[in-house]
Amino acid sequence: MSSLPKLLITGASGFTGKHACRQFSNAGFEVIAVSRTGFFSEEIQTTNCDLTNKEDVIRMIKKFKPNYLLHLAGQNHVGKSWIDPISSLEANFLSTLYLIESLRHINPNCRIIIVGSALQFDPQDISALTHPYSLSKTLQVLISQAWEVLYKLPIIIAKPSNLIGPGVSNGVCSIFAGKIAKMEKKDTKKIIEVSNLHAQRDFIDVRDVVNAYETLFKKGSSGKVYNIASGQSRSLEDVINTFKLLTGINFELKSQIHDQIEKKIEIETENLTNLGWKPLIPFEVSLVDILTFYRENTKI
Repeated sequence: MSSLPKLLITGASGFTGKHACRQFSNAGFEVIAVSRTGFFSEEIQTTNCDLTNKEDVIRMIKKFKPNYLLHLAGQNHVGKSWIDPISSLEANFLSTLYLIESLRHINPNCRIIIVGSALQFDPQDISALTHPYSLSKTLQVLISQAWEVLYKLPIIIAKPSNLIGPGVSNGVCSIFAGKIAKMEKKDTKKIIEVSNLHAQRDFIDVRDVVNAYETLFKKGSSGKVYNIASGQSRSLEDVINTFKLLTGINFELKSQIHDQIEKKIEIETENLTNLGWKPLIPFEVSLVDILTFYRENTKI
């Protein structure tokens, strides 16, 4: 039997999950990659589990008895949450409850990171609720915080900003890179459309975020919320202009909104930086890596 600490990573086949599996495996953890679909890896142990099925979750926790849990799985699409709010609540809220409740009974000392969202709302102001996805993520964090208070489970809440980096992602930087890579490979309309060029985002490389998760497992305090961000607010126009410097394609840019200026985003990360973490990957390097990924993986 391995003497390495066991780490369950849910959502292991996703954008962040693949980076997390690689990071923690190299960092000396025995990683068990959890996926609902047929995820397979020759390097890392994998297991399939429907996290919305309580009995499946209990069986998995009994089998592996993890020392650590990084809960990345869930439904993260706002549009889908409008179409099917129940499935979003099941994927984000119920799955989290099943996991932490199973751990409470089977291995209550397991250190847990629950990944929240910048799209959560203040539950004291219901008028601030904008979509079912926000509700599902807010409930996910509330139940995690409640179990930490009521049952003293070692649960940490991490709230990353907009993730970027190489790999398949639905993020705006990946969407832009995918379109540019297609323009470079074939004769197609050289147009990129955005809703509002002045929209502001804090972009953080997924590899820096995974490093933050490792820091939180080692040094984070149970019950605390840790924002993970670059500390730099950028407009979508800034993103587009950086991509223009990386490609020889002279594409047209169309914006539906021209005069709506957004405030710069300020995200407080002191809780995390006080633990010794800081982002290391420059924004421009992230965009180079994203574009390289899509150039190598875009089919004509």
